[in-house]
Amino acid sequence: MIIFTDLDGTLLNQDDYSYEAAIPMVRKLQEQQIPVIPVTSKTRCEVEVLLEELALNDPFVVENGSGAFIPLGDGVAGEYHLELFGCTYEEAKEGKMAIGTILGEDLRGFGDLTATEIVELTGLKFHEAQRAKTREFTEPFLTPRNVSVEKLRTCVQILGFRVVVGDRFSHLIGGSAGKGKAVKWLIEHYKSSTGSAKILTVGLGNSPNDLEMLETVDYPIIIPGKNGPHPGLSGRGWEVAPSFGCQGWALKVANLLDKF
Repeated sequence: MIIFTDLDGTLLNQDDYSYEAAIPMVRKLQEQQIPVIPVTSKTRCEVEVLLEELALNDPFVVENGSGAFIPLGDGVAGEYHLELFGCTYEEAKEGKMAIGTILGEDLRGFGDLTATEIVELTGLKFHEAQRAKTREFTEPFLTPRNVSVEKLRTCVQILGFRVVVGDRFSHLIGGSAGKGKAVKWLIEHYKSSTGSAKILTVGLGNSPNDLEMLETVDYPIIIPGKNGPHPGLSGRGWEVAPSFGCQGWALKVANLLDKF
């Protein structure tokens, strides 16, 4: 079994980013040598801190499927094989500027904002904002209010990029990047190292940004918010965890381990 998981609102609570309720289950997965692979919009710097806290040494996917990092040896920080699916950060910043020019909008991205400004906009702590600014592949920018989502996506596509549109921030990513593509590559990576052994893949996510990942795995699981599952994931017949955040994550993974 391989566990692919989103972080914010899934393994981490949406409001306080706590993962405490999931720790016993993470330890059980470690004991059974079941990989727990984050697939997130967060940066490598942000994910490394979390993996160190959880004592995990599994691969991870960052910046909305832009790159997969596979630890080498005992996982000494910075020693990885990088499988790149997206573009470089410089290319993303140049793309953001070109999109702004075409739209006639001054698009302000993380590269234009100070850590203090990001704290004010997101509620992150200062050191967390600094890690969020340490980008390698993608550029989040303030979603323009005077441009329709359709117009923004069309412009991005013309320039060869993809965009994940959010209420406050949108993420500009390389045209060949994506959570689904990264997960498919990792599944093949594990298959090549396990021979003929059957691999069961599980995906846990809470928003439409996780859709490609959830469509790729054998067992997609929706982690609901406090008000229920995201409407963008409903109507697909997928199982829904009995609770939100890390508590729901732990309960549903426990159920899967019992089942299989």
